[in-house]
Amino acid sequence: MSTTHSARNGPLTGVRVVELAGIGPGPFAAMLLADLGADVVRVDRPGGAGLGIDPAHDLTNRNKRSVLVDLKAGDGPATVLDLVERADILVEGYRPGVAERLGVGPEACLARNPRLVYGRMTGWGQDGPLAPTAGHDIGYIALTGTLGMIGPDPDGPPTVPANLVGDYAGGSLYLVVGVLAALQHARAHGEGQVVDAAIVDGAAHLTTMIHAMLAAGGWQDRRGVNLLDGGCPFYGVYETSDGGHMAVGALEERFYGEFVRLLGLARTAPPRGDLARWPELREAVAARFRSRTREEWTAVFDGSDACVAPVLSLREAPAHPHLAARGTFAEHAGTVQPAPAPRFSATPGTLRTGPALPGADTAEVARDWAVPSLHPQETSA
Repeated sequence: MSTTHSARNGPLTGVRVVELAGIGPGPFAAMLLADLGADVVRVDRPGGAGLGIDPAHDLTNRNKRSVLVDLKAGDGPATVLDLVERADILVEGYRPGVAERLGVGPEACLARNPRLVYGRMTGWGQDGPLAPTAGHDIGYIALTGTLGMIGPDPDGPPTVPANLVGDYAGGSLYLVVGVLAALQHARAHGEGQVVDAAIVDGAAHLTTMIHAMLAAGGWQDRRGVNLLDGGCPFYGVYETSDGGHMAVGALEERFYGEFVRLLGLARTAPPRGDLARWPELREAVAARFRSRTREEWTAVFDGSDACVAPVLSLREAPAHPHLAARGTFAEHAGTVQPAPAPRFSATPGTLRTGPALPGADTAEVARDWAVPSLHPQETSA
């Protein structure tokens, strides 16, 4: 398992980010910026957000610093604007209009710092009929068609992919791309701007290749019957004799040949190109996988080009030899967690600190950012 470094490093070293505390995709996006070296100051509210996990275990707040500011107090907005004046990027995840009502909306912030990149993270976006309404990941990906295509059973309900596809893939990662692109523009032209990152936009964008296949007649608009959604017998998940599972992705013919050879079906498997016999092929593959344990099949396919992998749990994954060799997971302060990604040859991202506790860094940030209006406050119970 990889070790970590204490020195600030990463390609975003020197970039200052103000994060207005929230939950979900906003904090994750700010964590990614922090992992890459940005100095992220999270503005927490006294008393906490009222939702979420124990701050001491909230890994999305690693590599950050926290200050306490009550935006509803008389001097709260002015204090945030003092931070904004010294920042490159601001990240907020309020409903449309909330930041404006608090006095820290784009107009106020850009008036104070015209080069600021103001990143807005929402589910529905800043406009449109649903913009003012509540929502969560599952609803955002439902409306974009993304949820409807996930799952192996065309007659059953879609499979819920945790909140990875909407909140983090369609939300956080698009916000990060957006604010970094806008930062490049600001540094080249001296002009800041607002980045409207909506999960519905990002989740829809993720389906671009599928829409292309749909238009070309290579994808049916229903789940569980296509090449990549579990409809194909050589791209799916199979149960082993001990209740484990193996993931199969033997799409290309040369990989498929290796797959059926190692599985023991090279002579008896129905032709893979005969779609009418796919149910027969699927049952033949399933029967073979049910004949051995997950560990046994892992050994059979280890090091091959058959594109087969064991389905590991979250606790099992860090110990896999490949992930351990790469340091894909790291341990910091006794907690195993995903290491910063992606990798950089000259400016690697690092795990510098654990989760920032609300308000713990107020005095330090006041000094480092030269913001005397910041003053330590007691954290409410």
